[in-house]
This record gives sequence, structure tokens and C-alpha cells, in this order.
Amino acid sequence: MDAAAWDQRYAATEQVWSTGPNQFVAAELSGLVAGSAVDLACGEGRNAIWLARQGWTVTAVDFSSVAVERGRRLAAGLPVDWRVGDALTVPLPTVDLVLLAYLQLAEEERRTAVRRGFEALSTGGTLLVVAHDSTNLTDGAGGPQDPAVLYTAEDVLADLDGHRFEVVRAERVPRLVAKDDDHGGTQDATAWDALVRLVRR
Repeated sequence: MDAAAWDQRYAATEQVWSTGPNQFVAAELSGLVAGSAVDLACGEGRNAIWLARQGWTVTAVDFSSVAVERGRRLAAGLPVDWRVGDALTVPLPTVDLVLLAYLQLAEEERRTAVRRGFEALSTGGTLLVVAHDSTNLTDGAGGPQDPAVLYTAEDVLADLDGHRFEVVRAERVPRLVAKDDDHGGTQDATAWDALVRLVRR
């Protein structure tokens, strides 16, 4: 989907995603000392807003102007710099944390976005990637049904070949999809996500 298509999707409903942070974002980042962060492909800003409430100064970027404006309204004065821009080209500040949550791009574009995010980190900074795992297409519930935009933790690490980093966590993780979720069908189900947390060295 391009920016116009995402604009239409966001404009069609009051809230596409939940307002609370992704469970893995909260679990992995709660213990970090707050600093500066980029939420790349932030959507409506649920993770950026959560980070700001934890004391982070956040740059939140998405190519949907509708989503960015919604995030700006929801942030209500929190320290978030909202920007409309493409994850593949937008200028990024040097920060302590880069978050990529459910960025759906084909392999070459994903590699570019992951490398750009990593290269925006200061030494000792954290990259957190959460994505729909490739195996979710056959083993899980919900999520994109296009295998071209699904990937694994191993794919993310391969994207960063040649860079120096310490892997904190890189694995497939289960996520409960409740039956009343738009993606959940008629009963609770398990979705599979790829999770990568690493530190730049």
C-alpha cells in the first residue's frame, strides 16, 4: 500500500490500531533509560506516545499525513516531533533508540529502512524491530497475507550484515489475537511475530 492508500484506510475509521503500546514494545523498552528516539513508520503514534510518556523525546515519522495528524492530536502536548515522510528517504536525527514496528515493505526496501534506522543510532543505542513473522502466513492468525512483506528475525540480522552490534534478542514470538479483534475471526488465536532487539557497537 502506498501513502494515499494508507491515508484512505486511516480516514475511514476513528482509530485503526489500539491506543496502547504494542506489548513487545512495552516489555522490551520499559527498562531503558529514556533519551531520544525515532519511531519510524509510527502509524497513529501509539508507541511514540507511550515512549514520550516514559520520558523519551520522540521523532515520529509516517508517510500517511492522516495518521501523523491523528497522532499529533492524541499526543496532547507530549514531547513528540511529528513528521510526514517516507522511511526510505526521510532525514533521521541521531538518537538513542530506533523503533520499527510492523513496517510492511518488500525485501530490498525493508533492508534499506532497517539499515537507515540502525545508522541513525548513536553508539550504544538500541534498535527494536517487531514485525509479522513469515511463518504467520501459515501458522498464525491475522496480519498481512502477502509473503513479500513478511520476514523473520534472521532476515533483520542479515539486513545489517557488515555492521557492528550486540544481539539482545532475535526470535519468533507468539501474540494473542483476541476473538473480538478485527483480525481474530470467531475465536482467540495465536499470531507469530519476529522480534529483534540489538545494541549498536
